[in-house]
Amino acid sequence: MPELPEVEAVRIGLEQLVKGKEIKEVVVNWGRIIESPEVELFKTELIGEVFERFNRRGKFLILGLTHYELISHLRMEGKYEFHSSDDEVQKHTHVIFKFTDHTELRYLDVRKFGRMTLVPKDEASSYKGIQKLGPEPIGSDFELAIFSKQLKRSSKAIKPLLLDQKLVTGLGNIYVDEALFEAAIHPEQPADTLKPKEVAALHKAIIEVLGRAVEAGGTTIRTYKNALGEAGKFQHALNVYGQTGAPCPTCGEPITKIKVAQRGTHYCTSCQKLRRPN
Repeated sequence: MPELPEVEAVRIGLEQLVKGKEIKEVVVNWGRIIESPEVELFKTELIGEVFERFNRRGKFLILGLTHYELISHLRMEGKYEFHSSDDEVQKHTHVIFKFTDHTELRYLDVRKFGRMTLVPKDEASSYKGIQKLGPEPIGSDFELAIFSKQLKRSSKAIKPLLLDQKLVTGLGNIYVDEALFEAAIHPEQPADTLKPKEVAALHKAIIEVLGRAVEAGGTTIRTYKNALGEAGKFQHALNVYGQTGAPCPTCGEPITKIKVAQRGTHYCTSCQKLRRPN
């Protein structure tokens, strides 16, 4: 958390709030947030830069400036807030971009896991964390035939395979659980045992679940809000994630929670049966 829909909502909010704003000063209160370059260089190189473009790749924000791209990974609890320079600086504010018009973009992160990297303009695609990402979960990029071949090459359980971002990017714990439920696939089913019909159902479910979540502004679990300070709404449409003990919307059986690859996992024992290899 945040996953692709939440990061996309943050991207949209930032585009509305800070496009065209010129950076006057950068304050860094927790240096480890800055992956590269060295903190002092990060601060000085950004002076005079203007926010021009706002992109996303998987769970990475790519904020295009005049001469650079700022790659931002929010990890577990990172978030951006837009403020007047007169507003009180809240606890857990680690980076502040001060603009020439006396407004500020502030990065807050309770756990301090988020990271920022500054790279030359048009070089974000070469960043190590972005290079290994799979396709975006949209029909034009995420091809069923390729997805099917990749699944056949792995005997790994389907849930952790989807979480590693190489087959398709942007999926986290919430949306893997939801997509597997919609495709009626057990989270521990070995990938290479999935039938063609199941692969097609999963491919469709991934695209549709993430698409609906983007439209809803993401899912608010605990503290997530977008850059406009708005909570997501997709939590009201969750079928299994966080629904332990609630009736399955398809069959009425209680939703079960187990651990799969050290991740809390929600599924229906009736609709998502584990098939043993023949």
